[in-house]
Amino acid sequence: MSINTEINRLINFAIQQNLMEKSDTYYAANRLIDLLNVAEFIPEEVNETLETATPILENMLNYAAVEDLIENTVNEHDLFDTRIMDCVMPRSSEVIHRFKNDYNQSPQLATDNYYKLSIASNYIRKTRIDKNIIWQTSTEYGDLDLTINLSKPEKDPRDIAKAKTVKASGYPKCLLCRENEGYAGHANHPARETHRLIPLNFRGNEWFLQYSPYTYYNEHCIVLNKNHIPMKIDRNTFENIFDFITEFPHYFVGSNADLPIVGGSILSHDHYQGGHYTFAMAKAPIEKTYEFDGFPEVKAGRVKWPMSTIRLQSKNRQQLMDLCEKILAKWRGYTDETVDILAETDGTPHNTITPIGRRRGEEYEFDLVLRNNRTTEEHPLGLFHPHAEVHHIKKENIGLIEVMGLAVLPARLKDEMAHVKDNLLKNVDDISNIEDITKHADWYKNIRNKYNDINDSNVDEIIKTEIGHVFSEVLSHAGVYKRDEKGQAAFDKFVKSVSVD
Repeated sequence: MSINTEINRLINFAIQQNLMEKSDTYYAANRLIDLLNVAEFIPEEVNETLETATPILENMLNYAAVEDLIENTVNEHDLFDTRIMDCVMPRSSEVIHRFKNDYNQSPQLATDNYYKLSIASNYIRKTRIDKNIIWQTSTEYGDLDLTINLSKPEKDPRDIAKAKTVKASGYPKCLLCRENEGYAGHANHPARETHRLIPLNFRGNEWFLQYSPYTYYNEHCIVLNKNHIPMKIDRNTFENIFDFITEFPHYFVGSNADLPIVGGSILSHDHYQGGHYTFAMAKAPIEKTYEFDGFPEVKAGRVKWPMSTIRLQSKNRQQLMDLCEKILAKWRGYTDETVDILAETDGTPHNTITPIGRRRGEEYEFDLVLRNNRTTEEHPLGLFHPHAEVHHIKKENIGLIEVMGLAVLPARLKDEMAHVKDNLLKNVDDISNIEDITKHADWYKNIRNKYNDINDSNVDEIIKTEIGHVFSEVLSHAGVYKRDEKGQAAFDKFVKSVSVD
């Protein structure tokens, strides 16, 4: 196909996806022919319907590489195809206007259309995300979600070399800053020209709504502070969560903890994550009810979950917020050496909370997950962090997403599990001498001992199931109160202490 045809196809796609009006055709076309160094635009009739713009963009990128408009690398492609899509994007003010009009009909209509726009614009690279390997594993805590993350392509050596020559500018300060909206990007920073933010207001404070470009679950959104300030769990966090799920009752939202090891990958910018998905944690039942003195309108209980979680439910905002704040304050300074919980070491704090909020009809439900980030000689990466015996599957921090029951696993596992599968089918007894999978040797032996018949029809399911069981163990390691008699008694002891002023 000619580049003129591809321009016509892209404009047709953009009109179908409501990115632009038909009346904007020549404006968009002029931007595209200028970007692609084409002499003129000739309208053509296009009759096709595409799920994403990827097939068109691939042809345009090939053309750009042949014409020496870009270098033929992944990063150059990503920077350039974002510039292409920006030519057919609505302005930020128009996106906000549409969102507000949709919201007046229903909050869900507003987020539905905003999410569709984020996919149509290729801001969410759905074609890449669809490559992720996704499954569920049944455990005693419900069906845990797992994904092997394949959506981030490998760096090209040419991109790596170019990145070293880019002078650090400090702008934007991080990947979450509002200044990313419309930012062209460079070798060390992704292009965000198709990025569109929705402004939010939490009690007079400016925040923004966006979707994660990596969408680990349905409508995976990020709620970010206008200001580049560090993560901090306090009463404002609980109030903001309450405001958000009031405004978007079909979404949950939560915050990563605000300390290293137990926090997320970005602690420097205050933000939350939410979405339209029900994780195993949200389905987990309360196994023991609690009562907190002075909070008669708040139902409370201990959740049957590997990570130590107090669930609070109420229609009364004041009591719910007051109790969240009281539990946090008590936990910040709480020590119980009988179960290895220390509030601080030489003045360095260890205790914090991962809070999650959702709606249950008219009631508001908050899960407060107790976290501790202390390290020991035996567990230098964290006592309440995945221990060494599970690092062959996951050694990264247990952030909000994992806390709720979704394991985001490294891409290396795809090839490693293919190799494990091959050896299982060959009935190999020991893989400890096979370099790329020796880390899985003990786990491999356990699988062979557990299953009498491993064959072509069941091997994939066996491997996925056993990875899921490892993830369940990972969550147990991250739980501050272990799920044995001693641990649960210590959990109850802490809860009782909350009512003691």
